[in-house]
Amino acid sequence: IKNGNKVLKRTVGTVEQIYEPTSAEKKLDMKNEMKARGTLLMAPPNKDQLKFHSYKYAKLLMEAIEKRYGGNKESKKIQRTLLKKQYENFAASSSETLDQTFDRLQKLISQLEIQGEVIEQEDMNLKLLRSLLSEWKTHALIWRNKTDIETISLD
Repeated sequence: IKNGNKVLKRTVGTVEQIYEPTSAEKKLDMKNEMKARGTLLMAPPNKDQLKFHSYKYAKLLMEAIEKRYGGNKESKKIQRTLLKKQYENFAASSSETLDQTFDRLQKLISQLEIQGEVIEQEDMNLKLLRSLLSEWKTHALIWRNKTDIETISLD
C-alpha cells in the first residue's frame, strides 16, 4: 500500500469516496487525454465551441466533430438530400408549441446551410407559415399577404 496504511478519501458533495492512488502512467494518460481534447476543441469555429464542450473524452469529441463537419462527398450528398426532404416535408406537430416548431425549422435550416444550401428569407418565412396547424391559419394568411414577406426576419 502506498502512503503507508492510510486510506485515501475524497469528498464529493457530502459523500466520502475511497480511491486508489494514481500511478505516474495514469497521470500521463490523463495529461495526454486533456491535451488531445484541448487541441480538438480549438478546431471548430467560435460559434460552435459550446456544442462540443460536453464531450469528456478526445475520442468522442473527434467523432462528434467528424460527424458535424466531416464525411466524404457521397455521405455529404446523402446528408444534403435527406435534409432537403425533411425541409420539403416540414410540418408542425400538434404536440409542440409555436416556439418549438420555429426552433425545429431553424435547426433544419442551419443544417442545410452547413451543407452549402442557400435558402432565401422569403422561402423560410413561407415554409413556417404553411407548416402551421389550422388554429394558426388565419394569422399565417395575414402574414403571407404582407408585401415585405421576403425581408421580414423570423427572429
